[in-house]
Amino acid sequence: MTQPPQPPQQPPNEPPQGGFGAPQEPPPGGFGKAPDPSYGYPQTPPPTAPPAAPPAPPAPPAPPAGQPTYGYPQAPQAPQPPQAPQAPQAYGYPTQPAQPQYQQGYQQQYQQGYQQPPTMPMQPQPGGSGGGGKKFSNQMAIVVAAVAAIALIVGGGVYYASTKDGDSKNTAQESGKDGKGGKGGGKGSEEGGSAPDQGPAKEKAPADPSAKVLMQLPQPEVPKDQIWNATGSALTDDVFAKAGVNELNGYDAETGKKKWSVPLSGMTCAMSPEVTEDGIVAVVTEEAKRNKKGDYEQCSNVSAVDLKAGKKLWTESVDTNGVKATFKEVTISGTTIAAGAGTSSGGAAWDVKGNSLWKPKVGKCEDVGYAGGDQLVAVRKCGTYGDERLKVQLLDPKTGDDKWTYPLADGIDNAKIISTNPVVFGQDTTEITASGVTDVFSIGSNGKLRAKISLEDGKYDHDCGVNMVNACKAIAVGNDRLYVPTKQHDGSGESYNRTNEIVSFSLATGKSTSDRALAGENGEIFPIRMDGGNVLAYKAHGYKQGAQVVSLDGKTMKETKLLETPGTEAVTGAISGMVPKSNELLYANGHLFLGKKLLSKPYSKDEKEFLAIGFVAK
Repeated sequence: MTQPPQPPQQPPNEPPQGGFGAPQEPPPGGFGKAPDPSYGYPQTPPPTAPPAAPPAPPAPPAPPAGQPTYGYPQAPQAPQPPQAPQAPQAYGYPTQPAQPQYQQGYQQQYQQGYQQPPTMPMQPQPGGSGGGGKKFSNQMAIVVAAVAAIALIVGGGVYYASTKDGDSKNTAQESGKDGKGGKGGGKGSEEGGSAPDQGPAKEKAPADPSAKVLMQLPQPEVPKDQIWNATGSALTDDVFAKAGVNELNGYDAETGKKKWSVPLSGMTCAMSPEVTEDGIVAVVTEEAKRNKKGDYEQCSNVSAVDLKAGKKLWTESVDTNGVKATFKEVTISGTTIAAGAGTSSGGAAWDVKGNSLWKPKVGKCEDVGYAGGDQLVAVRKCGTYGDERLKVQLLDPKTGDDKWTYPLADGIDNAKIISTNPVVFGQDTTEITASGVTDVFSIGSNGKLRAKISLEDGKYDHDCGVNMVNACKAIAVGNDRLYVPTKQHDGSGESYNRTNEIVSFSLATGKSTSDRALAGENGEIFPIRMDGGNVLAYKAHGYKQGAQVVSLDGKTMKETKLLETPGTEAVTGAISGMVPKSNELLYANGHLFLGKKLLSKPYSKDEKEFLAIGFVAK
C-alpha cells in the first residue's frame, strides 16, 4: 500500500508560465496525457444479479419501435396517494441484493470517498465531532488510507450499513408536520405534487459549435505520495473560479486570463454548487496550511467569497462542546449559507453577511447535511448511537425551522438530495453498492410521498458521494421527471461497440417513460443539469472525436449540439484525465470548463496533468 500524501515544502502560489492565457490551440505535446482506459472507452461491466421482482408489478411501457430494449427498466410499484395514515406500503429491501460493481466507478468513488480523510472517523463516535481538530499523524493517515481503500474495493460497504436478513421494512413513509405541508414551489395537485414551471431554456446553439481551447491551467507540482485538495469551481457570466492550493483564483471567462487570487486558510474541502445573484460563493477550507509532515487539517472554516470583486468577505467556524465542528459540504439558498458536517457534529448556517443563523444542535438530533438552491432541504439524524433514524426536512432558510418532515425507515443510514424543487431524494438500500442510489422518492409540496422509483443496482450510471448529502452527479430532475443514464452495454453492429442512453421516470407515477437519448456508437452520455425544460447532457469523446455538450428537448428528446471539443489525441487525453462524471464540469453560454478535485503526482515525468481546462465555441 502506498504511503499517505506528504505536504509540499511550499505550495506554489502561481502556475507555471504559459500554462494559461489567451485562446490557443494546445501546444505540441501540451496535453500529453494518454487517455484513461477507464473512461469513455469500451469495457465490459461485471455481471450483476438483479433483485427479486416485486409481486405483480405493472407492465412497463413498450420501447419505441426499432429501438433496443435496454434502458427501459421494470416499472416500480405504484405510488400510494397521500391519504389518512395506514399500514406501511410494501417498499422493502431487495430480497436478493445485487452484486457489487467492483471495477466500474472505482476511480469516481476513490476521488469522492477519499476526499476528506480527516472528517471520516475510522470508527463511529457517539456524540463525537469527527476528530476534534486533532491533527493526523503519518501512522493515522496510513490507517485511514487503508480503511478508505478497503471501503472502495468492496464498493462502499464500509460506509453503507447492510440490511438485516429478511428485513422487509419500508424504505420511506408518508408524513407531514402536524398534518400540514410546507410550500414546495410550483403547481400543486391533489397528491401534493410539486412540478415547478421549468421556464424557457437559456442555452442557445452557437453558429459553430466547434470549440477551441480557451485556457489550460497546469497542475501544481505535488510531492510523491501526496494527495492535495483543490475541490471547487464556479462559473458566472464573466468569471471562472477554480480552487488552487490554499487559494481561490478567478479567470476571465472570455479570455482565460487570471483576474484575481484570494488566499485561503488552507486547502479547500467543499464549495457551494450555487452562486448568489450578487456573485457570492461559499467555500469550506482546512483551518490551516498542512505542515511539512503532511498532517491533514480539519475542514472547520466556512468563508464567503465575492467572485465579482475577487475578495473574501468573511470566515467563520463553530465550536461544539469546546471543539471546532468539521464540515464536508456547503450550500446556498437565498441569502443563507448552510454547512453540513456529515455524521460528526451537526450543521450550521450564516447569512451572506456572516451573521450566525443557527449552530449545531446539542441533543439527540443533528443535521447531517443540506441541499440548497430554490429551497433548503436538510437530512437530519435523530436517536441514540446505534439506534439513529434519518429524516428529510424542508427548512425555512432564515430560521432553520422545518416546514415538513419526512421520516425514513429504520435501518436506512443514507439519504441523497437530488433536487430541492421539487424535493427528490434517493437512498441506497442494497447491501453493497457503489453506484449511487437504488431507490428514489419524489415528495409533494405537502411533504407526502408522490412516487417511488426503483433504479436497479448495476443498471444505471449516476454517482453519489460517499457519506455526502448533496453530491449526486449524472442525474437530473425537471419536467416532473427524473433523468438518469444507463450503464454502457453492447450496441448494435460491431462486437466492440459500446453505448448507453439517458432514460427518464415520472415523478408522479414512478413509472418509466418513453424518453430516450442515445449516446451513439462507442459513446457515453449523461445529464449535466436542466436548462429550463431542456436537459443539458455531456457526450464523452470517442476515437478522433471530441466531447460534446448537447441540449435535449424536454418534450421530444431531440438533440441539439451546443459545443464540441477538438478531437485530437492530446485534448481527448487531457479530458480523460479529468474524468468529467466525477470531477467538476461547468457549462454556460458556449463555455465548457473541466476541473480536478484531487491532485497527485503524475506517474511519469513525461505525463502532464492539468488543474483545469476550458473551451469556448467558435
